[in-house]
Formats: sequence, C-alpha cells, structure tokens
Amino acid sequence: MNRTTLTAAFAVVACISVAQVFAQGPAPQPRPAPAAQPGVNVPVSKVAVIYSEAFQDLKEGIARFTSTLNKLNAEFQKIQDDLTQTKQKLEQGQAEINKLQQTPGATPAQIQAKIDTLDQQKRDYTRKGEDAKAQYQKRYQELFSPLQDDVGKALDVYAKTHGITMIIDGSQTPILYAAQSIDITKVFIIDYNSRNPATAQATPPK
Repeated sequence: MNRTTLTAAFAVVACISVAQVFAQGPAPQPRPAPAAQPGVNVPVSKVAVIYSEAFQDLKEGIARFTSTLNKLNAEFQKIQDDLTQTKQKLEQGQAEINKLQQTPGATPAQIQAKIDTLDQQKRDYTRKGEDAKAQYQKRYQELFSPLQDDVGKALDVYAKTHGITMIIDGSQTPILYAAQSIDITKVFIIDYNSRNPATAQATPPK
C-alpha cells in the first residue's frame, strides 16, 4: 500500500461587492436552475494485500517453489561437493606450507614451489566457483521464470474471481498499515497449492 498523498480541496467562490450590487440597480430576477446533470459513477474498488516473499517459504509457501528449488540444488550438488572438497584441499595445502616454513632444513625454493602450486589451485578454485555461480543463476531463471509467470496468472484469476480490483505486494511496496482482513497471502497459497501439485511443471512462457 503506497503512502497516500492527501490533497486539500479548495472551493472557489465568486464574490460581488455591495457597492457593485447597488450600482447596478434592482437585482435581476433569478433564473431557473439548470437541470441537474447525471453524476459520475465512482467505481467500487476492493483492495487486497499479499506478501510474495511468503511464496518461497519452505514449509508454508507454494509447494512448487520448494520442489523446484530442490530440483535445482540437486542438479548442482556434484559441483557443490567438488568445490567443497577443493576448498578443504586448499586449507590442507596452506597448513602444509605453514608447517614447512617451521621445518628446519626446508629451503626457500621448496617453500616457494608449494606457495606457487597453492596459488594456482586457488585461482582454479575461484574460476570454477564463478563459473558455477553463473550456471546456477542461469538455470535458476530457466526453472523459476515459468513458475513465477504461472503464479502471476493464477493471482490474476484469483483476484477476478473474488472481485478484487487491486492487489498490493507488501514485499515490494512499504505499507504503513494494512488490516489483517485484506491480507490474502495464506488463502491464495492454499488455493494455488490445491490446484497445482508440487510435482506439476509450469509451462515455459512462449
């Protein structure tokens, strides 16, 4: 609910001085009032509030969000495991260098060779991590864009079905106050889940 801007209305009144009235002589006879013009019909509106961030709640949100997220994470589990193992090896390599630096008889050349090897491994690890992040974000869009589009369409249908003329997303727009009675977040989630099982796949937008 956007902050309401209160606009003050001023009535403009035409005033004629007393001197002008007497100067003009007798007051003219009043003319019949014009017929009343039909008033403008103000449309009846029904506003509701929804908090879209609740859609992704793992327990009480939209089930297909959770199942899609699980699918996405499963696809990248091996990459995540490899990065975790590489990180552990880097930590072990750093520990070996620290130990070698304290070992009597270790030459500077030996220590530097270990450092150079570790630095290269760190660069490889960083590059793989960046590539994995980019691939994850791309795949996220591929999986979630159709779902978000589907939820948006379902919300539009829900609003029309229940005579709602405006829905404000409290997760995107700061709201000073909203009565709990106009919060449709939970009821919409329940309605959507009942019509769309977690295993159902959203149709990608054309």
